[in-house]
Amino acid sequence: MLHELLLALLGYTGDLIVDEREHRQSLGLPLPPDAPISDERAFKLAPDVSFIEPSERDLIERLITLGFYYRELDRFATKSRNLSWIRSPNLSPLERISELSKKKEEKPSVYRRAIANGIVEILSVYRSAVLHIEQNLLSESLPILATVTQGLNKFYVLLPPLYELILEIERNDIRGGQLLNLLHKRCHCGVPELQTCIQRLLWHGHQVMYNQLASWMVYGILQDQYGEFFIRRQEERDVDHGSSHADLSRRLSRLSTDDTSLTDWHLGFHICLDMLPEYIHMRVAESVLFAGKAIRVLRNPSTSFRFHDTASHQQMQRGPHKIQGFVGRFPFLKEPLVDSKLSGEELFPQSEADKIEAMLRDLKESSEFHKRSFECAVDSIRAIAAGHLWQLVVVRADLNGHLKALKDYFLLAKGDFFQCFLEESRQLMRLPPRQSTAEADLMVPFQLAALKTISEEDKYYSRVTLRMPSFGIPVKSSQVDLIKGKLNAAPPNVFSEMSLDGWDGIYLDYSIDWPLELFFTQEVLSKYCRVFRYLLRLKRTQMELDKSWASMMHQDHVEFSKHVNDSVNSSRPQKRRQYLKPAWRVREHMAFLIRNLQFYIQVDVIESQWNVLQARIQNSNDFTELVGYHQEYLSALISQSFLDIGSVSRILDSIMKLCLQFCWTVENQDGFANTAELEQITEEFNKKSNSLYTILRSSRLAGSQRAPFLRRFLLRLNFNSFFEATAKGVLNIVRSHPALPVLNQP
Repeated sequence: MLHELLLALLGYTGDLIVDEREHRQSLGLPLPPDAPISDERAFKLAPDVSFIEPSERDLIERLITLGFYYRELDRFATKSRNLSWIRSPNLSPLERISELSKKKEEKPSVYRRAIANGIVEILSVYRSAVLHIEQNLLSESLPILATVTQGLNKFYVLLPPLYELILEIERNDIRGGQLLNLLHKRCHCGVPELQTCIQRLLWHGHQVMYNQLASWMVYGILQDQYGEFFIRRQEERDVDHGSSHADLSRRLSRLSTDDTSLTDWHLGFHICLDMLPEYIHMRVAESVLFAGKAIRVLRNPSTSFRFHDTASHQQMQRGPHKIQGFVGRFPFLKEPLVDSKLSGEELFPQSEADKIEAMLRDLKESSEFHKRSFECAVDSIRAIAAGHLWQLVVVRADLNGHLKALKDYFLLAKGDFFQCFLEESRQLMRLPPRQSTAEADLMVPFQLAALKTISEEDKYYSRVTLRMPSFGIPVKSSQVDLIKGKLNAAPPNVFSEMSLDGWDGIYLDYSIDWPLELFFTQEVLSKYCRVFRYLLRLKRTQMELDKSWASMMHQDHVEFSKHVNDSVNSSRPQKRRQYLKPAWRVREHMAFLIRNLQFYIQVDVIESQWNVLQARIQNSNDFTELVGYHQEYLSALISQSFLDIGSVSRILDSIMKLCLQFCWTVENQDGFANTAELEQITEEFNKKSNSLYTILRSSRLAGSQRAPFLRRFLLRLNFNSFFEATAKGVLNIVRSHPALPVLNQP
């Protein structure tokens, strides 16, 4: 009986101890290894056993539950560790396919296999204890049941919780990071022996995670065929969820097939929150994601960039004196390239990969998971990857030169070029654009301006292309009437709803090569285009105001010289001047506001933020820091230019529309047809400009840090208190407040 009890403790039932599940099947056959885990204890004493005392029966019933737990744990381990479907040489192709399809339905898990290895270790200790009990029973002259009970007492606190653990794993289909999370929670218990066992299981699970981390952060390879790692490849169906992702997807689809690293960088991978253990912070997971993507980029350089980099090194060989200071700062450039191709070894040396692998190996060999050590190692690996990516983008790809080019062309730092372009295209822009040829029509004055102002040493001009939206902007008949000077009296709100004209859609396209596309994303370039359109409209308005003044003065001189010798009509020029003085005055007010706004944006905003960005670039050697600094730079340009405040931007648009309306009317007619038209434009401009001043001087803007130089702009506008006085007058006329009653003082 004792030997049958020992066999039952190892999961083998017989005549004395039976398995109720087998009896229910009425077959008496052993359970197959792929049978589900039983959720109720099935080992019982045979009902026909009558020679055992009730006390001994209770003791045996309690003992054989350990055998049931052992069998279920062993079945779980065997099922999770079964790889015979991979290595069986005698299977026919059809049988192998059926086995593969069966395994796919079962969803294999490398994390479960690792946990199963830990369970096997615990069960081996249990088997050794049973073997030791058997030896003791054989050596005793009178074997007793107490010997068995004494040898297995410690397993009553281990096997039942482990059984509950595998039951929950099977029932809820827990795998991957979710399994690590479950084990981490079970580690917090008050039983030291059980805590040691769970920590050992967690250690086995972490071995798989560290192997995946090493593959991802050392070689840039995602080794996760069953979808259990918290870094996951982006599915195509997930890309179309947002419009920004869709736009980026279309842009990346036009890239060369060699630049797959760029697609991987933007759309290739993401963090799967379902598989991220709760004890790993989201910031740490993002660092892991960034480090792996950076290693992929460094180990797979673009073929087009290799040739460019080789050429630059050849230039460095020809002119060593010119780059001596630059190379002194970056020692890795001291030896020029000999090979005709730039390999991943040069961008990411093997010594750095060995260093990362050593950090992960130290974590892997530790008996316990230390959160602080893990986070420090991940931060160090991320810093290494970010530093080498910074060297690639900033030094080898000439990031600062491209930033300067974007400032020159998108932020209108090359003022002479755009002044020449607007003058050359002025007559063209007086007419509505033709949707089919508008872009080609603009290229002529654009190239003429480049010939006059751009030197041959500017290697970035060839990357700039002038564009017009393909869909075009609808041109209403009212716009043609406006250009011809046939404006009818319209209500004031009409001006705020009209665009300047059909040329508002002009924007620039900048050709960017690998790896700068990692830095200049589609979102970044769209922000540059947004600022460019605003600045170009502002500069065009300022030029039209200057041209209108020249036109008015030329007309006045012609009239004066025409009638200077005419004694009869000698007073006509004087009357005409007196008639046009209100127009001259409102033009001067318009030009004053536009000039000060231009100076504020170009000097106080763009130049000051550019200097801040340059200082940060000089002091940084981290790619992610650089991306953050550039995002802050663009955000500051947009916020300090008031493009993100709808009320202010709408008022500025209305002011520029009024200015152009005034200029076109002046130049296309001999003065204003009637004073009502001039008074209408003047009243509307005064209302808009005073509203602008009132909003800008509010505590929300002038008193905040979002626009540190706004007070200077307001001081220039209101240097003689004119704006403040007129703003109060307009507000009192437009919106009069009832007088508050005076309270009697006690």
